[in-house]
Amino acid sequence: MIFDNPSGATPLDPDEAEGLLLPHITMRAELDRWEQENIAEAEARAFRRAHPDILTDGFAKRLFGLVWRWAGSYRKTGKNIGLPAWQIATELRTLCDDCAVWIEHDVYTADEIAVRFHHRLTAILPFANGNGRHARLMTDILLANLLKKPRFTWGSGNLVDAGDCRKQYINALRAADRYDYGPLLAFVRS
Repeated sequence: MIFDNPSGATPLDPDEAEGLLLPHITMRAELDRWEQENIAEAEARAFRRAHPDILTDGFAKRLFGLVWRWAGSYRKTGKNIGLPAWQIATELRTLCDDCAVWIEHDVYTADEIAVRFHHRLTAILPFANGNGRHARLMTDILLANLLKKPRFTWGSGNLVDAGDCRKQYINALRAADRYDYGPLLAFVRS
């Protein structure tokens, strides 16, 4: 398998790559296509009905599973970004609890709640692959179901392929790493 990772993507280690359920995939472009189809299926399920349990780690874990054997399991290896693997479950529960408090007490606007949720979820990096797509879908589900707002447009471009839209997204996430949420707030509705 040849998995050349676009800038900002998390590389797979060989053990994780062994978890691929589709043995005919050999190139990153093929993997991206299958993962996008998996996401479309997950979106269809997620937006078919309301989900009261969005802010649980169980909901976060069950979105994907048609491409990877390890889907739904937190990563067990270290990555170039993200928390140490042993902190994932605790930090994800903390994020969900924090988000519930932000909503209950109107701490931020709906868009800022969603952006902060998205940023922290990408920083946790819970899975071996697909974290950005997972975080965007979770954020859109949060917006639609709990915040009663329209989904984000995410720059209206392709965030999977290397390109200007992905570069803007990565730069906005990096600004949020420095507690500057302005660029990410602007990007998600552009």
